[in-house]
Amino acid sequence: MKYKMIFAGSGGQGNLLVGQIIAYAAMHEGKEVTYLPSYGPEMRGGTANCTVVVSDKSIACPIVNEADMILAMNLPSLDKFENTVVPGGHLFINSSTVGKSSDRSDINVHDIAANDIAKELGNEKCANIVILGAIVNATKVVSKESVEYILEHKAFTGAKAKLLPINLEALHVYLKD
Repeated sequence: MKYKMIFAGSGGQGNLLVGQIIAYAAMHEGKEVTYLPSYGPEMRGGTANCTVVVSDKSIACPIVNEADMILAMNLPSLDKFENTVVPGGHLFINSSTVGKSSDRSDINVHDIAANDIAKELGNEKCANIVILGAIVNATKVVSKESVEYILEHKAFTGAKAKLLPINLEALHVYLKD
């Protein structure tokens, strides 16, 4: 099994954190992982994306030209990466911020109003975790238990520990048993 993913959006949207959480969860499961972030020159609001490859064998190259899964948190990311999703792959679109969907019929398109859902939960900043739950539910690239473990033991520790309950709630909007 080899699964190639791209997580893209603007700085501050949390797309890099989603990729990092999946990478850590895969490592927690004993899988081989590469995580390669890419940032624009701006501090916040600039372009930011990362590639994550998860495999049960050694990974020769972290570069992803064709992806099994894309997360597009903003319109420029959708425009840039939509055509890199392989037929049968998954495209996750934050419909709260993108404003359009995909016309492709050869892929699984998931339009998720992540910011709207997160706002209803009480914290719009957990929109990325809403989509994380949808990604894990649809792709099964890592287990729900591994993601919950990483949220509790790596992502939301120390001063951020108070954010764990709302983020677990956001994760479970789409992540079903």
